[in-house]
Amino acid sequence: MANRFQLPNLGLGVGLRSPHFGYILENKPSVDWFEIISENFMDCRGYPRAILEQIRESYPTVMHGVSMSIGSTEPLNFDYLKKLKILANEISPEWISDHLCWTGIAGLNTHDLLPMPLTEEALAHTVERIKTVQDFLERPLVLENPSTYLEFEVSTMNDWEFLGRMAEEADCGILLDVNNIYVCARNHGWDADQYIRSIPADRIVQFHLAGHEDCGTHIIDTHNTHVIDEVWELYRMAHQHVGQDGASTLLEWDADLPEFPVLMDEVAKAKNFMGQSRGESASVPGSSNGLPKKGSRHSFPHPPHFIPAE
Repeated sequence: MANRFQLPNLGLGVGLRSPHFGYILENKPSVDWFEIISENFMDCRGYPRAILEQIRESYPTVMHGVSMSIGSTEPLNFDYLKKLKILANEISPEWISDHLCWTGIAGLNTHDLLPMPLTEEALAHTVERIKTVQDFLERPLVLENPSTYLEFEVSTMNDWEFLGRMAEEADCGILLDVNNIYVCARNHGWDADQYIRSIPADRIVQFHLAGHEDCGTHIIDTHNTHVIDEVWELYRMAHQHVGQDGASTLLEWDADLPEFPVLMDEVAKAKNFMGQSRGESASVPGSSNGLPKKGSRHSFPHPPHFIPAE
C-alpha cells in the first residue's frame, strides 16, 4: 500500500447515484467500488439505505461529504459530525472524505465549495479543526482539493503548498482531484504539472476524475460529461507520482447522467493511463488521435477576467 495510512487501493470506482440503483442490483457490474455522498444517507432510513446495504454486500464503499466546512471560521458542527460518525459505524466505509473549503456562514449552507485564503493563519486554523474531526471520528480524514474560480489577494502561498503542508501537519490524507487541478490551472494560470509533483505522494489516498464545461475564458467543474484528454494525461502523471501501488480512482459524473455502461466505458480508460505510468504501450478508447502528447507542460496564463478577491 502506497499511502501512510495503509488504506487499500480499491481499484476503479464510480459514484453511487440513485438512477443507477436498479441496473447495479440487477447486473452486478464489474466496477471495483462505489463512493457515496455522505449527506444523501445520513438522515435516510428508507429505500436508499436499503439499496446501499445490498450494494455493500458486493462492493467496498467510501463516504464522500460536501458539508463539513472544514475551512470555516464558525465552530465545527458537531450535530453533523455525530450523524456522520453514526453512518460510518453502520456501513463501515473504507474511509471518509470531504473538501478543503468552507460552505456557509451564520448557520446557512450555500451548498457551494467556497475558496479559502491561503495564509499561515488559515493553515493553522484548518489543521487544528482537522485534528479535532479526526479525534471525534476516530479515523483519518481525507480531504479533496476543490475547483476554485477566484483567488484571495491576502494569500501568501499557493494551493499545492497549502494542501501538502495541511496534510503533513494535521496527519490527514489527500483526495487528489485531477480534474480540479486542470480547472484551477486554466482559471488561475497555475502550473498543473508542478501542482501534482509537489503533493506528498504518501498522503494521496484517492484520485477523482470528471468532466467539465469549458467556457473559453474560464472552466466550470460540472461533472456532466467525459474526461478530456488533457485531464487523462495529468492522471497518468499523478498515477506515476504515487508509485507502483497506485491509489483508488473514482469517476465522478453527477449531472446529465448517462446509462451505467457509459460510466463503465469511461472509467475503464483509466487502465490505459495506469499502464502508461508503468511504461506500457496503451491507447485511449474513443480518442480520435491516440494518446495525448507526452512531455507537454500544463501551465496556463492567468485569464485577465479573474480578478483576485480582496
